[in-house]
Formats: sequence, C-alpha cells, structure tokens
Amino acid sequence: HLNFTQQTTQTHSLLVEMSGSNPSTTGGPTASTPTAVPTTTSATSSTSSASATSATRAATERLLMVRSVDFLKSKDGQNRRDHHTDAYFSDKLIVRRGQTFQMWIEFSRPFNPKSDNLQLQLKLEPIFSSNPGIRISVPLVDVLEDGRWEMKIVEQKDNRVRLSVNTLPTASIGRYKVTVACFSTRFKLLFPCTPNDVYMLFNPWCEDDPVYLDNEAERKEYVLNSMGRIYYGTEQQIGGRTWNFAQFEQDVLEACLFLLERGQVALTEWRDPVIVSRMISALVNSNDDRGVLMGNWSDSFEGGTSPTAWSGSGDILRQYYKSSGKSVKFAQCWVYAGVTTSVLRCLGIPTRCVTNFSSAHDTDLSLTTDIYLDEKLELIKDETSDSVWNFHVWNESWMTRPDLPPGNGGWQVVDATPQESSQGSYRCGPTPVSAVRNGQVDLKFDTPFVFAEVNSDRIYWQKKSDGSVSQVHVEKNSIGQRISTKAVGSDARVDITHLYKYPEGSEEERIAVERASRFGSKPTVYPQPTENDVTVEIVMDGAGPRIGEDAKLSIVLTNKSSKQRTASLLYEVMVMYYTGVLKDTVKKDRIPVDLKPQETKTIPWTLQYKEYINHLVDQGALMLTVTGRVNQTKQILATQFNFRLRTPHLILTPLEDAVVDKELTVKITFQNPLSQDLKNVLFRMEGLGMQTVRMIEHGDVKKFATVTLMEKFVPTVSGSQKLLATMDCRQLTQVHGFTDIVVKPK
Repeated sequence: HLNFTQQTTQTHSLLVEMSGSNPSTTGGPTASTPTAVPTTTSATSSTSSASATSATRAATERLLMVRSVDFLKSKDGQNRRDHHTDAYFSDKLIVRRGQTFQMWIEFSRPFNPKSDNLQLQLKLEPIFSSNPGIRISVPLVDVLEDGRWEMKIVEQKDNRVRLSVNTLPTASIGRYKVTVACFSTRFKLLFPCTPNDVYMLFNPWCEDDPVYLDNEAERKEYVLNSMGRIYYGTEQQIGGRTWNFAQFEQDVLEACLFLLERGQVALTEWRDPVIVSRMISALVNSNDDRGVLMGNWSDSFEGGTSPTAWSGSGDILRQYYKSSGKSVKFAQCWVYAGVTTSVLRCLGIPTRCVTNFSSAHDTDLSLTTDIYLDEKLELIKDETSDSVWNFHVWNESWMTRPDLPPGNGGWQVVDATPQESSQGSYRCGPTPVSAVRNGQVDLKFDTPFVFAEVNSDRIYWQKKSDGSVSQVHVEKNSIGQRISTKAVGSDARVDITHLYKYPEGSEEERIAVERASRFGSKPTVYPQPTENDVTVEIVMDGAGPRIGEDAKLSIVLTNKSSKQRTASLLYEVMVMYYTGVLKDTVKKDRIPVDLKPQETKTIPWTLQYKEYINHLVDQGALMLTVTGRVNQTKQILATQFNFRLRTPHLILTPLEDAVVDKELTVKITFQNPLSQDLKNVLFRMEGLGMQTVRMIEHGDVKKFATVTLMEKFVPTVSGSQKLLATMDCRQLTQVHGFTDIVVKPK
C-alpha cells in the first residue's frame, strides 16, 4: 500500500489508504485517519530505489487524482447569473441555497464510473471565533432529488467532468471550504480547493427557502436594489433621502459574515432567518455587544461622523470590518435602518426601510402613551417618560414564521435602534406585522413594544395636589401616522399604514387596541367615554415652514354645541430632538377664546425666526402643545403638534452625457438659508459605481451665500445609476440631494 503527498502546479493533494473493499462498490466510502507521508524516501541500493520508483509510477497511474477545479465563478458566468449574485464585487463563487451550481474537475485520467467515486466535503467554520464548525458530505448520484446534498455528472470530456451540485434550501449560510475526495481501488485522495471557497446565501427565488418571495419585481427591489429611499420629518412634512445600501460593494459581504460571527450563535442557527435577523438587530448597534454603530442623540458629534452626514452603508461596514470590530461613530435611527437593510439584503433576506411618523416610545409596558399635567394643565416633564418621536425608521424583512400560529409569516419588523432591552440585549424583532395589526401582543418577538409605537392611544393624566391622578383626555388617532416605505421599482413613497392597523376609529381597530391593552401594565385604562362638544386641532398650510423663515400655524377650535363656550388656552412651543426628547421652551403664552354656538374659529399662530434660531437642535424639530379647559363644561382640551423647519436641497446637475470610462463633470449647488455663517462645511459624495465615499472639505459658507462645486467622475459601469451628496455641518443638518444618471457604454 502506497501513502504519499503529491503536489502539482495547481493542487495540493493528500493520499490516504482505505480500509476495506473498493468504495465505489460499497455505496459510500469511509476514510481512515489521513496521514501525510514524505514524497521521497532514502534508497538502500540502486536496485531497491529503481523498484520503488517503478512501483510508485504504476500506483500513481492507477490513482484518480485531481489536477484542477473550476468553480465557474466569473461574474458574468452561468453560476453567478443563475443565482442572482453577479453584482457582488467579490470574485468568489457566491450561490444561493436550495439551487444547483455547476463546476468542472480535471483529473489525471478519465473518470471511470465503474471503479471510481467522488465526494465533495464542505466545511463551514468560523474565521474569527472558536465556534464549532459544520461538516457536510455531498455524494455522487445518478439522479438529483430536491432537498438533498447531492451531485451528479452532467458532462464528461476526456479527463474532465462537469458536476451539478445540489444544496439544501435550509443549509446554514456562510463561507464553506471545499475539498474534493476521489476514491479508486483502496485509496482516497483529498484535494482541498482553498482559497476557492463557496459563499452560500439565503434564496428568495427558492420556494422551499423560508425567505421565498414570489414576486420578481419585489425580489429585484428588496434584495437586488442597492439604492433606496428613507423617509423622515413629520407626518405633514415628509422628507425623503436616497441611501446607498452598497450590499454588493467591495468587502461588504465579508463584513456581514464577520458580523454574524460576532453574534456568538451556533453555526447551525445560521440557517434560520428568524434567528439571523434577530441577531443582526442586536449587532448593528453597539450598546451591549460591540456592534457596528454607536448611537448619539446629542447635538455634539466630535470624534465621529454626524448621523445626518452619512448617505450609505458601505463605508460604515468596511470601517467596522477593517478595524476588527471597532464601533463606528455615530448613528441615529435611519442610519441603523440603512445598515440593517444592507446586511440582510447582502445575506439574501428581502428587507426594506420603513418610517413611522408620530412614533411612540412606551417605557412602562402600558401600551399607552402617557402624558402627565399638573393642576394648571402644564406638562410635568419629569413624570412624562413616554415620548413620541417625530419619526422612527425601522426595517421589515420577509420570511415565514413556523414558530408562530399560521398567518404570521410575511413582513416582520426588525429594529436595530437601541430603545429598550429585549431578553437582555438591545434588539427588536422579528415582529409579525399581522400580529401588530390584530393586537396579538402575546406573540414573539417584542410585539407589545411595536404595537405601542404605531397604535397606542395618547392619554393625558392630571395629577392633583394630593397625589391622585385622573384621566382627563384621550387622543385615539395621533400615534402611528403615514407609515411609509419606498415603492417597488420607483422612488415614489408608499403608505403602508393599513398593514399595521385597521382604519382609525373602526370597530376592528378599537378591538385590537383593547385586546392589546389587557396585556399591558394598565389593563383598566379605558373608562366609559364622556360627552365632549369642543374640539381643538393645529393646522399647517402646505409643506410647512422653511428654516430661516417665520413658522406659521393655525389653532382651530370648533364648538359643536348650541350654546356659547369660553376657554383659556395655554400654548407652549419647545425645541425637540426628533426622538421626542424635549430640550428648551422657546415660547409660552395664554390665549382667551370665545366661541359662539356651532362656530369654528381659526387663531393664527406665529413663531418668529429670531425667536427660535438660537434654540435649534439637530434636525430643527419643534413641538407645540395646546391645553385648556372649557369654562361651562369643565371639558379638558389638549393636543400636540410636531413640525420641522425644512432644509434646502443640494442640486446635482450633470453637465454632459455620461459614458463609461469618460470623464463626467457634475455641478453641485447649495444656498445657505440662514442669516449666519456655516462653519467647517464638508460635502460627501457616493454612488455612480464608486467603491468609496468622496469627501470635499469646503470650509465656511457666508450667510445667504450660494456654493457651486464642480466635481469630475469617471463612470465604470453602464446603465441607470444614482449619484448622492450630503452636507455635514453643525449649524444645518439634513441637507442632501441626488441625481439619476444614465451611463452609456463606450
């Protein structure tokens, strides 16, 4: 029996002696423990040396040895096209599970199916941790069957065979090392294919994969589209910004797999999109696991990048990966959501960004948003711990939920913004959107918290001098407004509020709210309704005020009774972070009101530029609170209205047709709307096939001045693309713009 190690110009092979009979006739070989033996031995005489050489040559000629392996991994080849992975920058073989891929093997002699046998040995093992690996043997068969690890020969040419390899639709995703095992007579020859590893991803095109999505347009949008829109602002002033998810860019796939390893979850769990998405929601924030992004909701971003300055995920993920897991500074909700979309799309899970306007943050598990007033109807700031964010951005991912009752598959909320701890870690989801809609807050994961974000009632409580608390007003339709996501195939905004709740005030919606509240910390919160005949609301005309101008709103009161009503209204306008955290009171006053029977009265309300300019925080958000008591009936009037001061856009204008490998000049213009200078202005640009973000340090911009930049680009890929730009400046945030560019081939 001959044991030796052979090396060719392309391969390193290990030969091992087999015990027992020919494996090709026993239905599957089992190797003895491999042992490598030196390639040469000392000869005791010229005769014995010649005899050994002759025996070695004869044995070598009988062996089936691998000369080379071709994984057909080129980006424009059949494998990458069939698996919808041709857009990835990596030159590795990237496949989707539950689908066959092709490969060629060249042997030292023709393959003989009667005496030879083959096997692929796959090994999924961590690169950066001690997590136990997974080993898979893929046998050679005559007929492929779905749902099995198998391979068959589909073509044979001289010493070469082409294999079709079938993978499980429930296989763990990740990077697999591949070894070819050849069996002939009593020997097993192992051919490690390193560094030609195989990357396996989730497969939304495979019906047996839990992430299967049956609409091709939606698969292109939620898996393959690298550009998206993220919405922000207020429900009446919805702004949108373009985001470069960059899921196919250089090092992003490697960064995503590196991130999975940081999750300390068994590799066998990497097959389950429920577990993977929940793990990613924890790992994208850095609160308790040294994840990707460090949050910052203050107005100082020294030592990092302002959240409003980011316009894509690529630089963030590359920075995290190349620093071996050092958290990137800084993020707020839309950055967390953008990066989460990038990671999950990169791994093959259909995912989209979703924005909820007037998004409640329930801190006491009451499933209501509680606001406390004193006897003078002024807000008790220290006791009002629940907050309402102007907007909050999270993700939805598409998957089945076999762990829940039927009907809860489909879109699941996944939220990486660290708001509340879930099972000991800052994470949220996956939460079935259908369970939120029906008030089924007993279903996992984190359904009570998401329900409160979109459908809690805003309840006003009055605290008396003796410490007693009574409910004085309920707003049933102010939380969870105009829930938005990008349309499939266009940049339009789509309202998906109906997926999260029934129409406000409908019997179905009230049943869902009351069903959910029974699981909360205040299960008896809903008293019998009382008669109310005066209403108050705050109205804004058009798109609302711009930063640098006076803010003008209207307070509208309606007397529905046949009698006169009088009241004294207290209004207070406060500067607020978009999360609902209040900073300063800007203006506060009282307004006497006299309403005739059946009268509707509109009271103009103005906040001057000079009154607010020195109070503004990031994103220029304000909240106007109006409270009062009707003298005749003692009815409590209360409402809140969030609004923002709109910022200007960056205008991007290509100055000539875009052609591959030809220089293109793009003009970027911006006008400072403020009567003060902007300091240390930085512009960031990405897209158009660039693999990195271009940064332009512009310096200061004078008050009311117009900036014009001329930037040159050389497109490398033809087709429809986007070029994004953002401005990073402490005094003025959320300034960005984009342009669509069609790049022509040479």
